[in-house]
Amino acid sequence: MALMILLNRIQFAHGAIAEAAGELALAGITRPLVITDAGVVAAGLWDRLRAALPPALPIAVFAEVPPNPTEAAVRAAVAAYHAHGADGVLALGGGSPMDLAKAVALLATHGGASLAPYSVVEGGLARISARAAPIVAVPTTSGTGSEVSRGALIVMEDGRKLSVGSPHLIPRAAICDPDLTLGLPGRLTAGTGMDALAHGVETLCSPRENPIADAIARDGLQRAWTHLPDAVADGSDRAARHQMMLASVEAALAFQKGLGAVHALSHPLGGLAVSPHHGTLNALLLPHVLRFNAPAIAAVLPVLGAAMGLADHRAEAIADAIAAMSERIGLPARLSALGVTPADLAPLAAAAMRDHHHLTNPRRTSEAEYLGLLQAAF
Repeated sequence: MALMILLNRIQFAHGAIAEAAGELALAGITRPLVITDAGVVAAGLWDRLRAALPPALPIAVFAEVPPNPTEAAVRAAVAAYHAHGADGVLALGGGSPMDLAKAVALLATHGGASLAPYSVVEGGLARISARAAPIVAVPTTSGTGSEVSRGALIVMEDGRKLSVGSPHLIPRAAICDPDLTLGLPGRLTAGTGMDALAHGVETLCSPRENPIADAIARDGLQRAWTHLPDAVADGSDRAARHQMMLASVEAALAFQKGLGAVHALSHPLGGLAVSPHHGTLNALLLPHVLRFNAPAIAAVLPVLGAAMGLADHRAEAIADAIAAMSERIGLPARLSALGVTPADLAPLAAAAMRDHHHLTNPRRTSEAEYLGLLQAAF
């Protein structure tokens, strides 16, 4: 068993689920609200976690998390939290349950009728305090890294997909058990894996100076690039699942440095009614953004190329390799294949300008340029 203490406590090992009870106790959680989704329950993963917890532990379960967490779902879960008399949250699932758990930990303790005032773009960082309820996170996919990050993406009532973030929302512990990802469908493995890969690439391209984050991001990118095809091809490959979960954790630890235009675009895209998968969007957008950013990332390109094992370190070659990887693992190459329409593009470009990741893209980007990127990806 490997215990790592970085931004939070990370229990990382095959069989780490056995540490859940101890981590709840360390976090001071005696009456957890479990936040998960129907797919995780149907896969039997909640049963496995419940079996690792004391039989007498008073638990309530909220399993109605939508694929893209909404403010309405947060309010419903907050009601369940209070009805149970919960004193903390146990998140089980991919990015959606973990993000919803963070929003519940915030709204259940800070009050208010809306999450929007707590969003990054509305200055919410200063409004979030240590009153936030403790969280223990158990990821069942490898990509979002929400188990070690401070942010949560929530679709607000007005349709905006906004980030709510604070160091106070980082889970007290992440229980990273690669066995929980065995048998994950290939398409979901591909989308979540490319999310981790995009986190590594955008972290390295961010203009902020953080050599420690860069070192972690390089290692995560190399692991994701090397092992994702095997994880997609064989859902029972324990070694590949181990490497992908570690890549996901590393990339998320590193992206505190800042992301860029890929995420500035994928966030509003994720708020559309068709709800495209976040990691799939990142995979699709990443080659276009790399080509656009090429003039500003000359020093980073050799780092990216080396981590990906490429002989050609030009931006065009790296972008082409990423597009080929996405195609190889079965992800779509066009936004139109995900239900996005031409009428969506201009409002999405405007929304990207308001996303906080716009500020850390290495190349200054205008609304017209965001529109051009969307049109190229359409």
